Amino acid sequence: MSKRYDCRNPQERTAGIEAAVTAARAGELIVLPTDTVYGIGADAFIPAAVTTMLAAKGRGRNMPPPVLVGTARAAAALVDDLGAFGQDLIDEFWPGALTLVFRASPTLLWDLGDTKGTVALRMPLHSVALDVLKQTGPLAVSSANRHGQPSAISADEAEQQLGEAVSIYLDGGPCTDNVPSTILDLTGTIPKVLRSGAISVDRLRAVSSVIAENEHYAEEPADVKPAAPHPLEKDPVDPATGEPPSVA
Repeated sequence: MSKRYDCRNPQERTAGIEAAVTAARAGELIVLPTDTVYGIGADAFIPAAVTTMLAAKGRGRNMPPPVLVGTARAAAALVDDLGAFGQDLIDEFWPGALTLVFRASPTLLWDLGDTKGTVALRMPLHSVALDVLKQTGPLAVSSANRHGQPSAISADEAEQQLGEAVSIYLDGGPCTDNVPSTILDLTGTIPKVLRSGAISVDRLRAVSSVIAENEHYAEEPADVKPAAPHPLEKDPVDPATGEPPSVA
């Protein structure tokens, strides 16, 4: 049976975070608030949990979830290389509404779906989410809604859609800013915007002066072979916020 905790109450918050961490470590699903929308999460290193999460949403392996992290160090351990701009972008915009797509480290023992060798990472600007992530480690997180339905901006909306498929619901109150994160692909030589969102291109260009918007950079050197496109690039409308791909 699902259990829900009101994280606006200090005692329930402590108990809820502990319960969520325990559930995630056991391969169960949790719902947690983020700085964009509510997310449904599973331990990124338990393939069965990720499969269960995708099934709860009504999605397949062709729509792999992004991964939320609690620290920049955790993110660095998941990628093959931060590239020329990754660290500067992390320093400037994390925690916050910027999802960065990297080549995943080839040593990772996980299965997020058909990722084409890449991983979409974000560190959310929400204290409850960060408190959970710092204890669980990386979580595969997508928007807490059924595929084709609106993203949940409250625990009530998430529970109405996902019901008993989720073990623990952490209620942080309604999301105050449900603008989706900006998604930036760093797998090629030139950073490329896959989805516009809360972080404007002008702000990104203050850190990385050359940014391609929703298209391959025409003059990328011929001897540089970028990773295969992340699935978010095929339908860059939403990896926890909407449909297609939704990103918390």
